[in-house]
Amino acid sequence: MSALATPIATFFYVGYMRPASGTWGSAAAIPVAYLIHVAGGYPLLIAATLAVFFAGWWATAAHIGQSDNHDPSEVVIDEVAGQWVALIPVSVGLGMAGVDPWTFPWPGWVSAFFLFRLFDIWKPGPAGWADRRNDPLGVMLDDIFAGIFAGICVLALAGLSHGLMGQ
Repeated sequence: MSALATPIATFFYVGYMRPASGTWGSAAAIPVAYLIHVAGGYPLLIAATLAVFFAGWWATAAHIGQSDNHDPSEVVIDEVAGQWVALIPVSVGLGMAGVDPWTFPWPGWVSAFFLFRLFDIWKPGPAGWADRRNDPLGVMLDDIFAGIFAGICVLALAGLSHGLMGQ
């Protein structure tokens, strides 16, 4: 196994935090996403998400190796990628509105976190299909799908809040 596989797969060892390592991984992803957003807005967050997906796919495969456990709890890089997918609509909205990158409108970030955790645990439709693949790609994809579902809900909530309610 590469010396980089475990730090990447566990998001620099956050995955060893207990209980609920997936929740810890998702929570740790938010301040990093925020710093990425501040540094380069949504284009950089999208690029970072793609990079984390592919690095996570490789690191997950290397970390689990020949293990019978296809998705050990310490592997949380998939939560990072999925959480960032859920946060992309928030970053895009801030960028399109011309909001100062240091602004942290907490409802968007917080709702993205809770909605992502909901869909990651629930695993509806394609998220469940990906989880049942029992391989490193499935480990990554189930969280990407959960992030997409959460991102759609974040967009709906933003439309409700900023559109219908006029805020």
